[in-house]
Amino acid sequence: MPYSLLKRALLCLLPLITGCESSMETSSAPFTPTTIKVATFNVSMEAGNYTPRGQQPNPDRLRELLANGDHPQIRNIAEILQRVRPDIVLLNEFDYIADRSRGVDAFRRHYLMVSQQGREPLDYPYAYTAPVNTGVPSPFDIDGDGIASGTGGDAWGYGLYPGQYGMVVLSRYPIDTEQVRQFQTFPWHRMPGAQPILNPDGTPFYDDATWRGLRLSSKSHWDVPINVNGEQIHLLAAHPTPPVFDGPEDRNGARNHDEIRLWADYLNNADYLEDDAGQRGGLAADTRFVIVGDYNASPSEGQSRPGAINQLLNHPRVNASERPRSTGGELHSPDNPNGPYHTAYWRAQVDYVLPSAFGFEPVRSGVFWPVDGLELSRLIADRNASSDHRLVWMELRLTEE
Repeated sequence: MPYSLLKRALLCLLPLITGCESSMETSSAPFTPTTIKVATFNVSMEAGNYTPRGQQPNPDRLRELLANGDHPQIRNIAEILQRVRPDIVLLNEFDYIADRSRGVDAFRRHYLMVSQQGREPLDYPYAYTAPVNTGVPSPFDIDGDGIASGTGGDAWGYGLYPGQYGMVVLSRYPIDTEQVRQFQTFPWHRMPGAQPILNPDGTPFYDDATWRGLRLSSKSHWDVPINVNGEQIHLLAAHPTPPVFDGPEDRNGARNHDEIRLWADYLNNADYLEDDAGQRGGLAADTRFVIVGDYNASPSEGQSRPGAINQLLNHPRVNASERPRSTGGELHSPDNPNGPYHTAYWRAQVDYVLPSAFGFEPVRSGVFWPVDGLELSRLIADRNASSDHRLVWMELRLTEE
């Protein structure tokens, strides 16, 4: 018997067992079936995307562009969101701006809440953002070039300035910000059986001090609780590093694999996990969750380590039966059987919306990829039009178990 039904049965029997009225709550508010649309979108809203090739990006560039509502790429991002209208969405590669009034709130005010090409404005009363590892200097020579420069490949996560490639959650439903769990600083070496990073001769790529100092998350891992009409769901958000841009040691492939594994172990309630506030363990059973993000890993394409994303796709607590697809992606790669499921222009499925098997029923899903030549294809013509990734969405019906 599912835990939720067992709990209700025990509460109903308690007065008979004790011979007196129970002081415990014997009924709860009626369950209200609700359907929500959850999405993930790598929006390429990082300063490097607005910088001429060969120049150093200005860390304040996104802040400047959000101060008014006239930047064409950001307007297109807003239009895509206004067309799909997700209830909850994770935005990857949205530079972290600590002053929300000049960051995520400016995006909402000057772009989302303004009609784009006649579309209905979109209001998200709730948002969450927090610092990430990208661009934050470390004291180590992480990229192995013999120099601990503190930036780029030697930052805690690759980035040319703190906050590059950050994350933002937007929601129509209340976010319990006090209960958010972050794993930004979790040390990689604490993961039992972490992926080995070896030189071609079999020796360790990192010395002991560097290995013990490395953080696992290239950006951060967030468990964001959201209240949907009295029912709590956990949005598990991350953006693992691409498994490329390294050398024969494949350090980024190892990190990508283990960043994905962190969520698999979180679903297994692994005791070794400790968040930034010191709380140990993972996510309790019979809990609704949705894993979202650009995971830079495909089940059948690309250069991620074997089985990296399958740690989530095949997890018993994950329902991966609904696979978002698009006709635009199919026509973009007509000779590739995986084309309909691609979520990036460079032909791979790397962006995911993965609901829990408990408490959700997938209804329908899709990838926003207009067919080339149609009017809306202007929104995804290239990375300067919007992004080299596509928005991925899924409608989910909340169920009692």
